[in-house]
Amino acid sequence: MIYLDTISGTPLHPEVKVAMVRYLDNGFGNPISQHRVGDEALEALERAREETANLINARKTEIIFTSGGTESINHAVKGVALAMREKGRHIVTSNIEHQSVQRSLRTLTGMGYRVTSVPVDQYGLVDPQDVEKAITGETILVSIMHANNEIGTVEPIEEIGRIARRKGVIFHTDAVVSAGVIPVDVEEFGVDLLSMAANQFYGPSGVGALYVRTGTKIAPLLDGGIQENGLRAGTQNMIGIVGMGKAAELAAREMQGRMEHLRHLRKTFIDRIVEIGDLLLNGHPTKCLPHLVSCSVQYVEGESMVLMLDEEGICVSTRSACASGSLRASHVLTSIGRDYASTQGTLIFSFGIDNTVDDVDTAVAAFKRSVDFLRSMSPLYGKK
Repeated sequence: MIYLDTISGTPLHPEVKVAMVRYLDNGFGNPISQHRVGDEALEALERAREETANLINARKTEIIFTSGGTESINHAVKGVALAMREKGRHIVTSNIEHQSVQRSLRTLTGMGYRVTSVPVDQYGLVDPQDVEKAITGETILVSIMHANNEIGTVEPIEEIGRIARRKGVIFHTDAVVSAGVIPVDVEEFGVDLLSMAANQFYGPSGVGALYVRTGTKIAPLLDGGIQENGLRAGTQNMIGIVGMGKAAELAAREMQGRMEHLRHLRKTFIDRIVEIGDLLLNGHPTKCLPHLVSCSVQYVEGESMVLMLDEEGICVSTRSACASGSLRASHVLTSIGRDYASTQGTLIFSFGIDNTVDDVDTAVAAFKRSVDFLRSMSPLYGKK
């Protein structure tokens, strides 16, 4: 099997697995318990919190562990809305945010909040000036993703952060697909809230974190105990958190080498597939994630290509894993100007640190075969 769908989730790093199994064999305590078993659990918890904080240049007291990226995003968006509702009920976002942001905002609009969604250009880039123009005296939150999970474009977060700070508005960024993959620095970004997930950088699924800058007003979504600085009640998922901490440590240490390897694979793949013809590359050519290629193949249906590639042992996706199975056109692709047919013929290839150039060559050959076969049956191809 050649796995080229790391944007949907990465395999567990061997060293992460070792750390999790070691804890599973020896640790079972509740970090809040006031005895030696609880103390051991608390030590492991705080060590993972520090490793996660170091990955994004935060203080460990600013890291709140969650069940993953979706919860981290929901907590950021809804938590600020609840905490700041007396100040105002206006939120600024973009047209290409992940469904976790979009649906959280949809829930809030039903509660009387107002949302302004700024457009993006043909590459999926947000114009910071559009964000500034959208902010009003009642704006309580700006939520713009760091990198897009369907086209890979990396947004000008630093500039947007400066605008939000100047305007006195809380700024959240969804860094689920970028944290642990490319450098993320909460101080350089100027963000108040940042969402991340362990399964994007070779940690376990079902665990994530929310960075909350000291002093940021945010309400808890879960009522219960005082865990996670009183912001996230419930006994912590210690096995997952230990794994996330180890994955964060490895990502910080190995990031430069990983990025160089992934960029090489990405460039090699793009150089090979241009021969296919009638193919559009989506996203910004340089301001992009190092491991993702989104391409729209004309006169071919994406799901059919996925199934044919899967038959040859190659795993890819057609869009966000959270939206797969939907017949609706991708809101990300329509926002950058792609028509319905192009959105339905789009594949996302995302490479991992264990992939090789041989994997790329094998995948490209299979990709070409699937396109040739499906186009041979298309009533449109050859009649343009």
